[in-house]
Amino acid sequence: MLPLDAQSAWLQSYINSSEKQKQLYKRTLIVIVISQIFGGAGLAAGITVGALLAQNMMGTDSVTGIPTALFTLGSAGAALLVGRLSQRLGRRPGLAAGFLAGGIGAIGVVVSAITNSILLLFISLLIYGAGTATNLQARYAGTDLASPAQRAKAISMAMVSTTFGAVAGPNLVDVMGEFAISIGIPALAGPFILAAAAYILAGFVLFLFLRPDPFIVAKAISDAHAKANHLEKSSNLASINRRGIFAGAAVMVLTQFVMMAIMTMTPIHMGHHGHDLNEVGLVIGFHIGAMFLPSLVTGILVDKIGRAAMAAASAITLLASGILAAAGPGESMLILNIALVLLGLGWNFGLISGTAILVDSTQASSRAKTQVSIDVGIALSGALGGGLSGIVVAHSSYAALSIAGAVLSLLLIPIVIWAGIYQKEKSISNSD
Repeated sequence: MLPLDAQSAWLQSYINSSEKQKQLYKRTLIVIVISQIFGGAGLAAGITVGALLAQNMMGTDSVTGIPTALFTLGSAGAALLVGRLSQRLGRRPGLAAGFLAGGIGAIGVVVSAITNSILLLFISLLIYGAGTATNLQARYAGTDLASPAQRAKAISMAMVSTTFGAVAGPNLVDVMGEFAISIGIPALAGPFILAAAAYILAGFVLFLFLRPDPFIVAKAISDAHAKANHLEKSSNLASINRRGIFAGAAVMVLTQFVMMAIMTMTPIHMGHHGHDLNEVGLVIGFHIGAMFLPSLVTGILVDKIGRAAMAAASAITLLASGILAAAGPGESMLILNIALVLLGLGWNFGLISGTAILVDSTQASSRAKTQVSIDVGIALSGALGGGLSGIVVAHSSYAALSIAGAVLSLLLIPIVIWAGIYQKEKSISNSD
């Protein structure tokens, strides 16, 4: 660690130079993109085979939502820890620690499959959830040094880079399964071997190359501007839009709940209709691709046509996904792929528009703490959706689950209307 005088000197060099800020912003995005490619591959393993592994080890469908609930619950706790670590020490140690913890959890899942230990499986899935939380937290690192006009695009770049690993991961299910068998490990544990390597690599990329830390630099710049303009904390608090914070959080929480509930049970639904593991990997791969790949376009749309319009588009897209998943024949790969692509796309619209609403509604002094709290809520909603999905399907049907998710997604529209997001965007546009 640098002496205080040296640290103050290099921070001051960034405060005084907009050119150095731009260079660091670009460098940060490159490092985030590389780490997110690896992080996406780690994320995909639990989504693709977590439920199938639990079904195989426990012998019943009613508990197949538990793995998703556990690693999503783990991501809630990890989001809080990663966020606090980032707040105190910077993005680099926080994000690196989160990815490394996710890798350790993936190793634990592999060991649990070898030993057939349900307890170890559950504990490991909780720890594995740290990788999921870190994947989401990384989108904020891209915005630390972004101007207001660059925020949605920065979020989008962090998310779209996840696509490459996230799409490749499910399509390597068979390959990793064969590799696992060749070394005496159950086939369904194979993707978690990939997840362990991917998360650990993502952690090392961030730890080695995310220098200078963008959060520390951004905080120093914000503090310097505040002193120069004689800003008081009370004026920051007064300008916080609490309705906007609630609306942004609600959009992200609801879309996460609906997406996780339907996605978790899709592999089980496909298994009941004779689809093999390769077909499951294909459908989930398309789904994850739709979650992240459209991000660059979504970021532009969020900036151009507005946060409220894209939140409404999220609701309509999720509605279409739920209806199609419920009404379509389970044997049809085409229908399943379209339904899951729409599910991922609706989630994408909701996460980016909700994140933009949140950033718009907060001040720099309180933004990081608010982001952490809301990411915990997102993770908990995903855990609840994943956990309840198995119970709903066991006592009713996959169609009933999909329809319930479709109807629930429509709540997004009255929420953004109540928060007045559209009117605020219109008044800003007119003033410009």
